[in-house]
Amino acid sequence: MVKLCRPVVRFAVLALILAISAPAAATPGKGKGSQSATFDTAVQDWHDRGKGPDKQRVIVRMVPGTRGATVRSLKAGGFNVRSEHALIDAATLEIPRAALDGLAHNPNILSISSDAVTGVHVTVAPSGATLRTALGVTSNGTLSTTSGPKGTGVGVAVIDSGISPSNVFGSRIVAFYDFTSGAAVQVAPNDQYGHGTHVAGLIGGSGVPSAGVYPGVATNVTLIGLKVLDGNGQGYTSSVISAIEFAVANRTQLGIDVINLSLGHPILESSATDPLVQAVEAASRAGIVVVASAGNFGFDPATGEVGYAGITSPGDAPSAITVGAVDINGTASRSDDGVAPYSSRGPTWYDGQAKPDVVAPGHALTAVSTDACTLYATYPNSRVVASADSTNKYLRLSGTSMAAGVTSGVVALTIEAHRSAFTLNAKKLSPNTIKAILEYSATTLTDPATSQPYDVLTQGAGEVNVKGAMDLAKGIDSSALLGMFWATFQPNPYSSVGGNYVAWSQQIVWGSHIVWGNSLFYHELAWETSSPWGVLDSTHIVWGNVDPEHIVWGNLAVWGEHIVWGNALVGTVDGEHIVWGNLVDAQHIVWGNLTESEHIVWGNASLVLGNSDVTSAGEVFVQEPEPPPTP
Repeated sequence: MVKLCRPVVRFAVLALILAISAPAAATPGKGKGSQSATFDTAVQDWHDRGKGPDKQRVIVRMVPGTRGATVRSLKAGGFNVRSEHALIDAATLEIPRAALDGLAHNPNILSISSDAVTGVHVTVAPSGATLRTALGVTSNGTLSTTSGPKGTGVGVAVIDSGISPSNVFGSRIVAFYDFTSGAAVQVAPNDQYGHGTHVAGLIGGSGVPSAGVYPGVATNVTLIGLKVLDGNGQGYTSSVISAIEFAVANRTQLGIDVINLSLGHPILESSATDPLVQAVEAASRAGIVVVASAGNFGFDPATGEVGYAGITSPGDAPSAITVGAVDINGTASRSDDGVAPYSSRGPTWYDGQAKPDVVAPGHALTAVSTDACTLYATYPNSRVVASADSTNKYLRLSGTSMAAGVTSGVVALTIEAHRSAFTLNAKKLSPNTIKAILEYSATTLTDPATSQPYDVLTQGAGEVNVKGAMDLAKGIDSSALLGMFWATFQPNPYSSVGGNYVAWSQQIVWGSHIVWGNSLFYHELAWETSSPWGVLDSTHIVWGNVDPEHIVWGNLAVWGEHIVWGNALVGTVDGEHIVWGNLVDAQHIVWGNLTESEHIVWGNASLVLGNSDVTSAGEVFVQEPEPPPTP
């Protein structure tokens, strides 16, 4: 059983309880006091119930074009404006509860969201395997070899707890900024918590100091460290937004192609109003590939029962590549790979979208650390000794955080593979196309408990396939005209992984739909950065047999047995509710076969939410003993 990291889970569970025990996010003109701006569930709860501190940090999104005047009026009114976010027409304020109604009636204000505390998605695991084994790479593979892409010329911004300098990274940390105070402060690379260093090591550690035993995926990638989390692995959502905004503004100067977000907080509102999601969508429109961890809320640690709808924000961002975690069971073969039980499953809260997009090795992976960080000091049983490396410290960690790091490395290799194949083509692959490449070339995993493929809400399109993604990227000529066939060759949809040939999924999970056939091989509007992932474009790429309430994949239900599709009224989203299984209330999450409409099983206890209040919620879920945490 995994145990939850104290600092992160206390907020995460409390925020989740606020989200599910409060009314759904208010719609214009329908909230208490006929507010016009929407509230997320935490702000709505703070407003309605009168509990909690009198002052709170909130993120206010404004009508485009009004931010300057609105912020000036807020400052003149005595509000403490902590930061502005031009990327999403927003600002972070500290406000008293009494000011909420007035703000909600300001015609220039669209939504008011809590500046939620964001934490990491990491679990400490006692045993594991090398990343080389995890990706099924043999001696003639592409990782840490003299040939093949290594991420050269590709920049990855790691928005996390920082990156500690190490000879594993050499001089490849080309920029480092600290956002924990709200503003970008250029400082020397550092990481008090250790999570960002581990993720960066999985993305692009050279592996040279450990004699090639613990390399990252893209061993020559350029790293940009954007620190948003403190020594406890926590930070404000507004700091993450500021870091994303910085990455977008400086993407050309710093060469940023990818953003890695191995962090999150419970979903408190629709993705359409979530400020963090909107920042991710803006980054994607700017041409940056955003990789996000799905979350570590995939099962009840007390019973082992599988749970759905545990995706965290910003993993619910439509255009992000949202990644779940795979346990490879210590072998290079994919025949025994399984989705880690803690890996969050879809659908996304409020929007009912299919997530994660893919899964990747994330369980018990070793990467560089430092003895000065919190994780290394706190979990001595997770330390790993690299006999060939007397300089660096290493930790073995698990989680969707790790899986996202691995995927960011795979994206870097995919980008370089495409650039190398089309040296005269200045047009890069869009974030939408790269996501489609990863999904189409992914390999489908089978649940050992049922001997059937995992449902799409558990594994997305399947496990990332580094060789398949690179091969597919080499065959897409992004200079082709819109509507034209842009594949330079018809790929053989198989890859050699761990000495065995595995078939590609050849499917793309698009919002709530499945893309069929040759859609990827034509240059459609869907693949442009201007098209949000999951939104049908004017060319009407049709996926499967879709009607307003049901998505049918061939003759089979797309989702698993606990997400009932077919004749039942399932998958309907009315703006405030998601209906699935036997549960018809958006204030609850389905765990396995649990159907009681007034209970949620989350963490280690069942809470009766119905008409009762929950107090000291954070403490209920913290378990002591070994083996360690899952935030």
